[in-house]
Amino acid sequence: MEKIIEPVSLELLKAELTPEKKLIDTNKGGNEIYVVDWKNSPNVVREIGRLREVTFRAAGASSGLSMDLDEFDTMDKPYQQIVVWDPDAQAIVGGYRYILGPDMVFTENGQPKLASAHMFKFSDEFIRSYLPHTMELGRSFVTPDYQSSKAGAKAIFALDNLWDGIVAVVLSHPSIIYFFGKMTFYPSYDTTAFDLIMHFLWKHFEDKDQLVRPYDPVLTRSNPRLMDLILAKDDLKQDYRCLKDAINRLGTHIPPLVNSYINTSATMKMCGTAVNHEFGEAIETAIMVNYNEIYDDKVERHISSFENSYFERIKARFPKIGPEVIERLRENREKRRMKRLKEFFEKAIK
Repeated sequence: MEKIIEPVSLELLKAELTPEKKLIDTNKGGNEIYVVDWKNSPNVVREIGRLREVTFRAAGASSGLSMDLDEFDTMDKPYQQIVVWDPDAQAIVGGYRYILGPDMVFTENGQPKLASAHMFKFSDEFIRSYLPHTMELGRSFVTPDYQSSKAGAKAIFALDNLWDGIVAVVLSHPSIIYFFGKMTFYPSYDTTAFDLIMHFLWKHFEDKDQLVRPYDPVLTRSNPRLMDLILAKDDLKQDYRCLKDAINRLGTHIPPLVNSYINTSATMKMCGTAVNHEFGEAIETAIMVNYNEIYDDKVERHISSFENSYFERIKARFPKIGPEVIERLRENREKRRMKRLKEFFEKAIK
């Protein structure tokens, strides 16, 4: 293990977290969301790399390097970084990195050059019909200081704030319809609990079209008949309660990000599981979600921060604008979004 680098100075961070890089204010917790990359904010990305390594190393899996940055963070068209910033403590709360379909490049064998491509093979159908409209997400983290209840609302809503950022990015890019990401299980996670979660995911979210599959799949070891008896409900929500109860009885819990994804959409696709040998042998399960099929309450919760921020900027620029104009602008934005969505599906059917 390499020694982790020293923290980047606050002055350098604040110099790069400029207003034009701010995306929104969070819906809850009083934080701010910025989007940066290696080229326009090298010091912020360096601090992200440090914090990721601190966070992942404490959880039991990491790169083992002085900071968790790789070629995808620093390549010619680098992954973008969603940053949750606490303006009160003047500190980074957490983050996510992503790349959008139109910015993806391909290798000589026709596979996309993505952070997950060394573990998962993407089908021709996925590359042709889904990838141009997909956001790949990864390396999510919430720093240890904001995983403690001592941080109050800032900690309680840290993961929620990351979703504020994801939804805001999607709303800024109407052609993006899907996100492809990974659920991470660290090597220390209870084996039986892991098997139960996998059994539940295959039962309710199997990618039957095999759009994405692991090169070297991780299989469960527990008795499938016994797991069927534990997870005996056909209804998703009822079966999820059975899953939570069983895992609680094992003395552990469902990882927060896994819990968040399961409660995102009933049509989520689970694409298999692989060991990430480049990330401390962590076990990662690929999932894909259609943004337009996310549960209504989740959409409403996260879309409001983006919409409010957008129209607040309009009112600040044009202070005499009336509420009826703002309402018409809201309606026109929704009409344009629905028109683009309709055009995409009509094209996909042909």
